[in-house]
Amino acid sequence: MGLLFAMTAPLIIAGVALYGVGRGVDVYDALIHGGGEGLEVLLRIVPSLIALMTAVYMLRASGALELAAQVLAPLLDRAGVPAQLLPLMLVRPISGSAALGVGAELIQSWGPDSYLGRVAAVMLGSTETTFYTIAVYFGSVGVSRTRYAIPAALCADLTGFLAAAWAVRLCFGTG
Repeated sequence: MGLLFAMTAPLIIAGVALYGVGRGVDVYDALIHGGGEGLEVLLRIVPSLIALMTAVYMLRASGALELAAQVLAPLLDRAGVPAQLLPLMLVRPISGSAALGVGAELIQSWGPDSYLGRVAAVMLGSTETTFYTIAVYFGSVGVSRTRYAIPAALCADLTGFLAAAWAVRLCFGTG
């Protein structure tokens, strides 16, 4: 069974190549052309990614994320979201890797079967790295004015955060 899983990707690649050859496509030329287009997309989105990563590191180093967490804690306590999850909620729309780091710290501190650990895991799975996604997808097609996309995506993230806490409370309770 392990060999089958190990061979899945090579078999799919070989199958696609054989299908292309069967249809009369110059598979090598198509691969080279696709790789070139991929590099062009990469060159278009790299400036946005660099700006985004710089902003994330500046926010973390300055302590602005912790300050925002302190300011928002009373509001979210009323909504049923523990204040310990605020750093995760603030970082998640900006950086997936930073959010995974915060989530791992929460799970390590509180335990994977704790209410906080479960909510953190569900939040990580039910929300998106909004700014990264917008930078990549909008940047790859040359859209520079996001208009309503960012507010709508942030509302969806907030809904995901609140729904995560609600779903864990509903399924497992709080304690």
